[in-house]
Amino acid sequence: MGEFFAAALAFPTVLLTILLAAVVLFWVLAAFGLDLDGGVELAYGLGGVPSSVVFSLLVPIAWFACLAGVTLIDGYDIPVLLGSLVVGFATARLAVIPLRRLYPVLPAASRNDFVGRVCVIRTGTVTTEFGQAEVTAADGSSAIVQVRQAGADDLRAGMSALIFDYDQDGEFFWVAPIPTYPLGEH
Repeated sequence: MGEFFAAALAFPTVLLTILLAAVVLFWVLAAFGLDLDGGVELAYGLGGVPSSVVFSLLVPIAWFACLAGVTLIDGYDIPVLLGSLVVGFATARLAVIPLRRLYPVLPAASRNDFVGRVCVIRTGTVTTEFGQAEVTAADGSSAIVQVRQAGADDLRAGMSALIFDYDQDGEFFWVAPIPTYPLGEH
């Protein structure tokens, strides 16, 4: 066991041992609820998953490769270190490919997502100058939005209306009443 610690704490493995300790500390803190993943986007084929996952793959693999390399090959410290980093990078890059499916990139929410949806009027009336309504998004969340109507229809609190356009300059939605018919009439 003493030889293991001597190899893990000798150059060049000690450099990766420090990084391995940092990865272990990160996951211990994450287990206690600390969110330390800064959302850093990685390049060189490592993107698409959180950077903490990439480093959690790369560092232990590189550490093990370096530890095995210095144990098997004596006197080539720098080439073993560089080779272990290449092995860690290549393995992490291969492992990231299937993991990307677990972290899909969702399109950013847009106000235009509400166009075509039914809303419920929340103010006493809706005019060309004033009105608010509650609309439910596709994900089930709801929002209170500013609404206006072009006509003089009777839109009061509790009535349903159709959002048919968004005015970017005024930052409000255009709504129209939803016609209701008694049963049997069309």
